[in-house]
Amino acid sequence: MAYQRITEQTSNYRHLETWSMGEILRTINKEDKSVPDAIEEVIPYIEAFVEATSDRMLAGGRLFYVGAGTSGRLGILDAAECPPTFGVPPTLIIGIIAGGNKAIQQAVENAEDDSDQAWLDLAHYKPTERDTILGIAASGSTPYVIGALKKAREMGLLTGSLCCNPDSPISAWADYPIECVVGPEFLTGSTRMKSGTAQKLILNMISTSLMIALGRVEDNKMVNMQLTNQKLIDRGTKMIMEKTGLTEYEQAKRALLKYGSVKNAMQSISIDI
Repeated sequence: MAYQRITEQTSNYRHLETWSMGEILRTINKEDKSVPDAIEEVIPYIEAFVEATSDRMLAGGRLFYVGAGTSGRLGILDAAECPPTFGVPPTLIIGIIAGGNKAIQQAVENAEDDSDQAWLDLAHYKPTERDTILGIAASGSTPYVIGALKKAREMGLLTGSLCCNPDSPISAWADYPIECVVGPEFLTGSTRMKSGTAQKLILNMISTSLMIALGRVEDNKMVNMQLTNQKLIDRGTKMIMEKTGLTEYEQAKRALLKYGSVKNAMQSISIDI
C-alpha cells in the first residue's frame, strides 16, 4: 500500500478566491486552534525524546536539527534563539538545512532530494555517539532528512524525528519518532501553515524543557540570558531585585553588568550579604 500523506490531502474548503477576507481569516484561525489538541496527543513521544536527549546532553552531547524548506528554517530558528535566551554556546543546539545558508531565505532547487548531502553537512561538526539528531519533515519523507537519520543511526547517534503524517518513512529511522497529525491544510499542501505551527510549538517545547533539564533556568526565570540590549538588561535587573530583595535599581544593574548574568550577580550578592 502506498504511503498516504495526510499533509497533501485536499483542503476541506473550496473556492477560497470567492470568500470574504473575514471568512478567510476566521477559518484559518479555526484550523490553527486544532494544532494544540494534536500536539497533546503526542506529548508522551515528545517526553521520551527529551528525556533521552537530555541524558546525552548532560554527558556533553549536542542536538542537531536537520530539515529542508520550512522545517529546516524552523529548526534553525529554534537553535538560534537558545544562546541569547539561555546563555548556551551556539554549538550546543545546531540547525542544519538542505541547501545551506542560502536556503534560509530562499528555496534551493532539489536540495531536499539529495539523501547523501545531509551527513556531509553534519560531518563539518564532527558528530559523535553522544550527539542527537532530530530530523524534521512535515511530509515525513524528505530524502535529505532520511539520509541524515540513516547515517546517524549507523554511527551510533541517538535519532528522533518530527513529522505530520502517520507511519512516515522518517519515523522508521528514528529511535524516538514524533508524528503530530494535524490533518489537511487550509490551503492544500501548504505545510507552512498547520504543520509548520505544530513543528514550531513542539520545537519550543523540546528546547525549553531541555534547557530546564540542563539547569539553564531557575524558578521561572531566564537567569543565564545574554545581555544584548537595554530591554534585557532592564529585565535582568528587575529579576535580581525580586530575588535578592535589593531595592536600589542602579545597584542591582551594576551587579548585573559586573558579573555578566542574572545568575552570577545573584550569587555574588547573596555571598556579600
